[in-house]
Amino acid sequence: MKILTSFAALVLLAGCATAPTTIVQGPTSARPMLVDGAPATDGAIFNVNSYRPMFEDRRARHIGDLLTINIAERTTATKAGASSGNKTGSASFTSPGVLAGVIGAGVALESGTKFADGDNQSASNNFTGTIGVTVTEVLPNGNLIVAGEKQVAMNKGTEFIRFSGMVSPDTIQAGNTVSSAVVADARVEYRTNSRLDRAEVTSMLSRFFLSMLPF
Repeated sequence: MKILTSFAALVLLAGCATAPTTIVQGPTSARPMLVDGAPATDGAIFNVNSYRPMFEDRRARHIGDLLTINIAERTTATKAGASSGNKTGSASFTSPGVLAGVIGAGVALESGTKFADGDNQSASNNFTGTIGVTVTEVLPNGNLIVAGEKQVAMNKGTEFIRFSGMVSPDTIQAGNTVSSAVVADARVEYRTNSRLDRAEVTSMLSRFFLSMLPF
């Protein structure tokens, strides 16, 4: 019994330790590409490896550059619908000759059907925060494909925050920050990988075995 309980607990814990699925496509980080340059000239005033133009724009534009995404996603949707119907019918006939004295002079029938249906749906989502992303690809028109992931380890598991999308250089603000509202093809997700502790596993197994008892 103890061996079976321990094995079941290990299976549950192993299943909860896997990373959650993701909607973010492609890698979530990229290393800067090596740039071919002239050999360094030691002793000279100008050194190609350490040269930085005085008035160079430090805006992210190369693979491996970093951006800060200000996540401010708020969506609200409502839907309402209604339908109704009404249908009536009637029929009557007169009994002929001898049958008139038995069942009466005439018979009348009436029927009616009514129905009404209504439906209301609403959804609201609010997701705010910041996440650092990396430029993973530079498109021919200059737009940047960015992606990033943040993991926060908690007591019972790990929280995953992932982001990917396409950024136009014109929307990059000071400090290399971009609002998620202006990111095209944005994919934002927040998922968690919770782990069951011993007390929760024991409680689950106890309920399972107690449900199988005949009394």
